[in-house]
Amino acid sequence: MPEFDSNSPEQILADVFGHEQFRNRQREVVQEILLGNHCLVIMPTGMGKSLCYQIPALVLASRHSSDRNVKPPLTLVLSPLIALMKDQVDGLLDRGVDATFINSSLQRNERLHRYTNIAQGRYDILYVTPERFRKDDFREVLSKRKIVLLAIDEAHCISEWGHDFRPDYTRVGELRRWLGDPATIALTATATPDVQADIVRQLHLKEDQVRHFHAGIDRPNLSLDVVQTWDNDAKRQQIVETRKNTEGSGIVYFTLIRTLTEFSDQLWDQKIPHLIYHGDLPRDRRRQLQDSFMNEDGHLVLATNAFGMGVDKADIRYVLHADLPGSLESYYQEVGRAGRDGLPSRCLLMYDERDLATQMEFIQWSNPDAEYYERVWYLLKNEAEQVRAFGIEWLREKLHAKQKHDRRLETTLGMLDRWGVIEGSLHPLQVKVVSDLPEHLRDPAKLDSKRERDQRKLLAMVQYAKHEGDRKAFINKYFGVAI
Repeated sequence: MPEFDSNSPEQILADVFGHEQFRNRQREVVQEILLGNHCLVIMPTGMGKSLCYQIPALVLASRHSSDRNVKPPLTLVLSPLIALMKDQVDGLLDRGVDATFINSSLQRNERLHRYTNIAQGRYDILYVTPERFRKDDFREVLSKRKIVLLAIDEAHCISEWGHDFRPDYTRVGELRRWLGDPATIALTATATPDVQADIVRQLHLKEDQVRHFHAGIDRPNLSLDVVQTWDNDAKRQQIVETRKNTEGSGIVYFTLIRTLTEFSDQLWDQKIPHLIYHGDLPRDRRRQLQDSFMNEDGHLVLATNAFGMGVDKADIRYVLHADLPGSLESYYQEVGRAGRDGLPSRCLLMYDERDLATQMEFIQWSNPDAEYYERVWYLLKNEAEQVRAFGIEWLREKLHAKQKHDRRLETTLGMLDRWGVIEGSLHPLQVKVVSDLPEHLRDPAKLDSKRERDQRKLLAMVQYAKHEGDRKAFINKYFGVAI
């Protein structure tokens, strides 16, 4: 057994994380980061992406000079979801790593306490959302530290071509410069070649400045199956049979809360116990349900895609899709939650052509046109008193009185908030307009292009469902992976 320096990557891997050796290309990535270089890492869900930045963070922290005039080193991790970063930090704290997060879930006193700790040199790893950089007090605190490594988790959120685009991620290139151009690592499980190129561009880097590490996307222990169904009874029977014939935990994904609830009622009628999880449940209840699933064995959970990020349970034996997902990117992320312990696990998509109508409607809702953005902006600015008095339903009535199920308004308000056009609360709606519409929300050609990309993604998902050959080969081709 070779001897390692106490602060070497190998020793930290063993002492802190309890692993005897690196997997896949982790060691290469760690070495590249420690040389001060930039990396783009594409690695399957559950294959240890986080170690690629956590281990360099601890090595770099161990090199800190005792000179009080030298700013203490800090690794900054940009993460898109509050629940995900809390789970990551809890796991690190359990291993004795000095890590924390700053996000909107914290009470003011706790946030200020952590700010003080940051300024005084506490913490080796700090998790934040990119939106946190809008806060002047956060920037002021961060200026007291030397950012030695910038890690961007779920990096596909950077790219407007990605399936989970976050506008504040487009500022990451500017943030890198403000942070002093630290070594940067961007990580994702799913990125097409176009998305990979756009991630590098959004980081304000050139291709030859970024080392690409593509560990492939194949998970050999996952079986990818598709069965064509003609009604909900057939789907329910697939769920029941999988539940009865498979030991361990499982997830069944639904697109609509209404459908999820109907299936739940029918399963209870058959005396099949299960959990349900969706975005309309109170936050505390969602957390309770997720904790039950994570910490207890054998649960079946019916869920929308609100359930997943931060779910790192090793022994999920099956992931079923009761409805057609909107893209291969989201589908592959969701099935990637199965079998993280390396044991065989089943991933079954139940394909019903009628589900296409729902996804086409979602595409319409998530892609308001330029005229719609203009109308919402105008009403928020010029009818502010009525909006404050009567809320979102009054606004919806003004926009589309006879189409109350239309969700373009929610998309528009979310985009205006993310781009800093409005400030205030979206729930309940109490906002004010603070800037003009950005150019890209007034550009019909750009908005049309985005809608067409979403339609092409859905088409690829349908082609996958109907594919009669090797489905893993189909996915590899879509993501540009040579096999």
